[in-house]
Amino acid sequence: MRKLFFITSLFLVSYLISYGQSAPQKITFPSLDGVTITADVYHLNDSLPVILLCHQASYSRGEYIETGPKLNELGFNCMAIDQRAGQAVNTVANRTAVDARDKHRPMNYLDAELDMVAAINYLVVKYKKNVILLGSSYSASLALKLAKEHERVSAVIVFSPGEYFGSKLNLKEKIHGLDKPVFATCSRGEAPKVKEILAVVDHATCFIPKAPGAHGSKVLWSTHKDQQEYWDALIPFLETLK
Repeated sequence: MRKLFFITSLFLVSYLISYGQSAPQKITFPSLDGVTITADVYHLNDSLPVILLCHQASYSRGEYIETGPKLNELGFNCMAIDQRAGQAVNTVANRTAVDARDKHRPMNYLDAELDMVAAINYLVVKYKKNVILLGSSYSASLALKLAKEHERVSAVIVFSPGEYFGSKLNLKEKIHGLDKPVFATCSRGEAPKVKEILAVVDHATCFIPKAPGAHGSKVLWSTHKDQQEYWDALIPFLETLK
């Protein structure tokens, strides 16, 4: 395990250097119910737009150790958060989940919305501008919901959104009439259900890959064979947000 962590750390440092970026700054701040959120801030300068990066189930902010620096290269500040519904990925443990468990707070998918809202509020204060949301799997669904409800969300990028909440939330009903810019993508197999959800959104760009693809934002990782196809679709949308 130590050897794997060392190799992954070397890879991350090498990747950051190749794009002229320093390592992200790890910070903490409170969620809406007092849970301590751990986040990585990929900061360039205050004048650039900012993206909040939210991970999928069983993951952590480590989902974005490559994507954050790449978005910096494209001209965006970013912050990747640990949400309480998650565990670890790329040897990065989910510290928010640990704190939520220690404080006996609820830790279901919908409960992670508290962490995402707190992170939006944090970025609005820090950058004094609206926030772009990027979500993966269950957090993609929450990102769409928050884009409809939160006035300080300006646009949303979602990977594999779906109806993940059972009887507790019907996502399609909740986001009906969403009129902010949306970029959505998924695997080919997920496409029919994603298109059905996005049918109620006014300004949605839905990218379906020619390749099989995969679930969540890991399709942007350099280790994913279909990576370039997804980036080629996402970058033009990102340019419209500057």
